[in-house]
Amino acid sequence: MSKLTYKEIVQMNQEYTFFSWSIQGQVNPIPVEKAEGIYFWDTDGKKYIDFSSQLMNTNIGHQHPKVVKAIQDQAQKLCFVHPGNATEARGLLGKLLAEVTPGNLKKTFFTLGGAEAVENAIKIARFYTGRHKILSRYRSYHGATHGSIALTGDYRRLAVEPAMPGGVHFLDPFCYRCPFGQKVESCKRECISHVEEVIRYEGPDKIAAVIMEGVVGSNGIIIPPDDYWPRIREICSKYNILLISDEVMSGWGRTGKWFAVDNWGVVPDMITTAKGITCGYVPLGAVIVSEPIARFFDDKYLYAGLTYNGHALACAAAIATISVYTEDHLIENAVNVGKHLGEALERIKANHKSVGDVRYIGLFSAIELVANRETKEIFAPSVMAEIGKALRQNGLFTFIMANNMGSIVFVVPPLCISNEQLDDGLAIVEKALEVADKLAK
Repeated sequence: MSKLTYKEIVQMNQEYTFFSWSIQGQVNPIPVEKAEGIYFWDTDGKKYIDFSSQLMNTNIGHQHPKVVKAIQDQAQKLCFVHPGNATEARGLLGKLLAEVTPGNLKKTFFTLGGAEAVENAIKIARFYTGRHKILSRYRSYHGATHGSIALTGDYRRLAVEPAMPGGVHFLDPFCYRCPFGQKVESCKRECISHVEEVIRYEGPDKIAAVIMEGVVGSNGIIIPPDDYWPRIREICSKYNILLISDEVMSGWGRTGKWFAVDNWGVVPDMITTAKGITCGYVPLGAVIVSEPIARFFDDKYLYAGLTYNGHALACAAAIATISVYTEDHLIENAVNVGKHLGEALERIKANHKSVGDVRYIGLFSAIELVANRETKEIFAPSVMAEIGKALRQNGLFTFIMANNMGSIVFVVPPLCISNEQLDDGLAIVEKALEVADKLAK
């Protein structure tokens, strides 16, 4: 079979497949042929720095030989069995998850991705509490399935409403664009007292759970004040409401800890995760629950099931991935290179008038662009498209946000990146920011 050209691959993908979150006629994908570490190459041989870890999931980098070998070895002996059967990989992974997650989180229900993890967390919370409502934030993304999109707060939820009943949203701890009109020096943590107020209005005895991203991901990397997670934990405990940390994006070393909530010493009742658990090498998601929740189902039927629950190949990939985090010291690297990143982003903010804010924790960061620093006016999508075009032309791939939530360039590279590689990528970003600087007031 002859090799298809760059153009032929793009045309075939456009004609016969749908691309997510896009107007299909405007999609212009890169035909990717190979990848290694923090780089990937298109079919014409052009090299790109991966500055968003694809979709914030290839945390260990591309094509790590240990994970590739684990997949090959597992595929040779057993790819899949009925989810009611036990496998060595499934059991070992469950034990590993109990070891790396905080506190008394112990037992895991496996899924194929983050949205399914959230769906099953909703079910478990409702079964366990006998309550119906689930609270979540407006600046959030929890997935695109029926329940997860209902909990998602951003604009993507609106197009599919009415969605799952029982979802209630509350405002965010977003210091740069404080919804309560406060500044750092005047803040009285209305973002926290507001949550308790909503709980009282909605009826504490009707609320099964509060779900929040450990650190908000695709809506702009929103890092909460240090007392936010601990105080929300206190509020949930006060009203016997479960607390769920959605660690699909912010987990697996991304923030310099195994999971983002670890930065604040909080133990949630459940963690939902995916992405970095296998770094996308094989699809896998998980809901990890506390011991009391696990024991609840010892004598009660769990109404949850998936054909690929505990998929042997995926579990083997996850075991190898977790060992890579440890053996390659990637979480420590996220802390060390993250410090370098933070200093570089502050310099970028000082040098570019189009940069309104920079936010960073570990290797989870965002550059928020504004047309006017005083008014914090968001740039038009057309401007962000030009920035994206400049990045791509100069060999850098990253996620860009251009909607009513903000105009943002994400810097979320694989955790194996070095300071020098990071600087190479940031130089390309700075060059692209000249587009916005010319338009900023």
